[in-house]
Amino acid sequence: MLLHKGLKQNIQLIIAKAVIAIFEQNQIGNDSDSDFVKAFCMGIDFGTHYKQSGWGQGLTILTCMMNIIPYIDREDKPHALYHGLCAIAQDCANMPPRFAVSSLPEPWPGLATLKRWFRQFVESRDAQAAERCIATAVRLGANSQQMADMLFAAATDHRFIDVGHTLDFTNKALEALDKLEWEDNKSLVESVLTSLVPGYASAERMEESGSWRHPIDLVTILENGFKELPVALDEGKRVRVLIQSQQKTEDGKPKHRWGMHDRDPLMVVLLGDDPQSIVNVLLEELRQGTTDVELASIVCYAAALRIAQFHTRNEFSDWDAALHTFTFSNAVHQGIRRLPTMELLRGVFDAAIRIYLNRFLNIPPATIPKESIYDKTIDLDTILGRLTELLDKQQRVNETGQLVADYLYHGGRIDQLTSILGKLLLREDRNFHSIQMIEAAYRQYSLMDNEDNNSTRVNMLLAASRYLAAHSPTMRSQDRTYQIANQLHHGEELFEEIT
Repeated sequence: MLLHKGLKQNIQLIIAKAVIAIFEQNQIGNDSDSDFVKAFCMGIDFGTHYKQSGWGQGLTILTCMMNIIPYIDREDKPHALYHGLCAIAQDCANMPPRFAVSSLPEPWPGLATLKRWFRQFVESRDAQAAERCIATAVRLGANSQQMADMLFAAATDHRFIDVGHTLDFTNKALEALDKLEWEDNKSLVESVLTSLVPGYASAERMEESGSWRHPIDLVTILENGFKELPVALDEGKRVRVLIQSQQKTEDGKPKHRWGMHDRDPLMVVLLGDDPQSIVNVLLEELRQGTTDVELASIVCYAAALRIAQFHTRNEFSDWDAALHTFTFSNAVHQGIRRLPTMELLRGVFDAAIRIYLNRFLNIPPATIPKESIYDKTIDLDTILGRLTELLDKQQRVNETGQLVADYLYHGGRIDQLTSILGKLLLREDRNFHSIQMIEAAYRQYSLMDNEDNNSTRVNMLLAASRYLAAHSPTMRSQDRTYQIANQLHHGEELFEEIT
């Protein structure tokens, strides 16, 4: 198959031609995007078998691109898939393959025992033994919830391991499998989940980092807070039952305990400089009835504000520090939405402390645009069109943020903005962090309902656009390869003869 050849030989032109052909076939037929899913499945299978070190950037980029596809124009969908598959091919190029580990000998223990053993083997950094536990659990028939429980527990046994990559990769692996038929692809499920384990065993743990121990012992503050979680959750459940019995909306559904207007005082604490107060306020929110999903959303928004208020006088590499916190927070939020557990809730607190450690990025904070600097009579499409021009120039971060805020506060259509940001992302050469940023911001925005304050919704996309502007333009050589493949597929001439 053409696509497999392109992946194996790491030839971007062949991958592009294969993806464009798949897109054209879907347009002619009426098969929805099933062929896209098949190509995605092939990429996941290839990436988990031909890179010894396991799940990494390439597989994450491919999953991010599949998550972005619903938000972009139809003609850009093959372009997104092309970027994801090329990332797989590049990640696996010249790498030794992975060899499957065997399961534990039968009779197999129960899932509770496997979970306990898995965490113990990760603790002792025994990757092979930990992989065998995962392989055994899959063959034992564990479903997606049970496997998520095993993985998330181990990923949060230590603080913010591998600067958040481990938990983020785990979330992306589970999201990738969500797009496939879990029950019909047991071998692929096993390959994907075992590919995560090397990252677990080798990850740096923030207990080993000086910044988490000095001048304030943040790890001890967190561990003391974790001891209070069971009582806080029990008190919160009782409060929610009471609220649901007393307050109903017009359609009979329980009201949210907090509205978006309640986030302002929380943001002051979460973006402040007192780690003990941060842990205390999170515990108090749980006691007052805030669910773990809602709490994860609040912390994720605080992480996005670090980027929305990132001052351009910082070192350029500091963008990555803010990005890692945001993508980790998003992974925790998505994980808790999938499976709220006591272990995973620890990740919310880890993210909040990481936000505290990033406070220097907002000294001074960049101004978040609130009002338009443009004439209100200017057409919204004209304003949006300027976004393309801005991202053709270097470091137009603040101007981009102002333009996006102006467009949204004047009633601009969100779908048009997300599609244009996606288009601008795809024309640049692949940047792992930019792709993560756009995907996470889109996911967070999509989860905000009509009760959410408009400025909060704007700030989420403002953070995404500022980050993209900071990392544009690039050489755009990968986009040119895709355009050449598109021209060749449609029989167009690449060069004009000069007479």
